[in-house]
Amino acid sequence: MAPSHKHAARRRGASVACSAAAVLLWALVFTGREARAQALSVVPVKIQMAPGQKAAALSVVNGGTSETAVQVRVYAWNQTDGEDRLVESGNVLVSPPLATIAPGAAQVVRLMLRETAQTREAAYRVIVDQIPPPVSAGTVQIALRMSIPVFAQPLARTAAHLEFHIESDAGRSYLVTCNNGGRHEVIRDAALVTGDGRQLKPSSNASPYILAGATRRWAIPAQEPVASAGRTLQLTARSDAGAIAVQVSVVAIR
Repeated sequence: MAPSHKHAARRRGASVACSAAAVLLWALVFTGREARAQALSVVPVKIQMAPGQKAAALSVVNGGTSETAVQVRVYAWNQTDGEDRLVESGNVLVSPPLATIAPGAAQVVRLMLRETAQTREAAYRVIVDQIPPPVSAGTVQIALRMSIPVFAQPLARTAAHLEFHIESDAGRSYLVTCNNGGRHEVIRDAALVTGDGRQLKPSSNASPYILAGATRRWAIPAQEPVASAGRTLQLTARSDAGAIAVQVSVVAIR
C-alpha cells in the first residue's frame, strides 16, 4: 500500500493509492505525452483461509506485451475510527517478495502464516505494486497497485454479528454498523426508508467490509435531518450471509 506503515495507515487499504484512470487523464491532458500502463491482474481477488490453514497462494498475471517487475507485501488490516488501517506485520511470510513476470506469464506468490488466528478472524491485505521499468523520453509510465483482502479463520467457530443505528455528527447523518462478532461481513446496496416515505442511499464510496470487532459509518446524503432521536427507519441491504431487512433506530441527533 505504501513504502511504510505510516503512509499505509493514511490510505485506504481497500483501494489503490491513486486511480489509474485519473493518473492517465493527468498524463494526457497536462503533459501531452504518451502514457502507458501494464496490464496486470491477480487471481483470486479475495483469499479465505480455513481454521488451522497456514498457507495460501495467489497468481499475478502479466497480460501486457512486455515483461514487468512487481513487489508483494502483506500488512495487517484493522479498522479504527471507521477508517481502514494497514500496519506492518511479521505474521505473514511472502515468497517471492519480488518477481519479474514475462508477457503472458503468471507468477505464483505463496503466503505463509507464522501463527493461526485463535478466537477472532485475522485480516490482512496483500499489496502488489508494479515496479515500472525505465522509459524513453516523452513517455509516462503508470505503475499499478492492487490490494487483495486475506481472511484467516480462527480455530474457534465464529460468525459476524451486526448491529445498526443512525447518528448525526456536525450536521450530517450516518448509518453506523457495529460488528460485535468474530468474523468479517460485507454490506452492499444499503438503502433506508424514512417514516414519511423518503428513500435514502448511504454513500457507497467506502469499503463494504466490516471487520470483526470494528465499527463503520456510511454518510447519508440528505438536505434535512433524517429523523428525530427515538424514531426508526427501515434498512435493506445485502451481505455475504444473505439479505438484510431491519428497523434501525435514530440516536445521538444533535
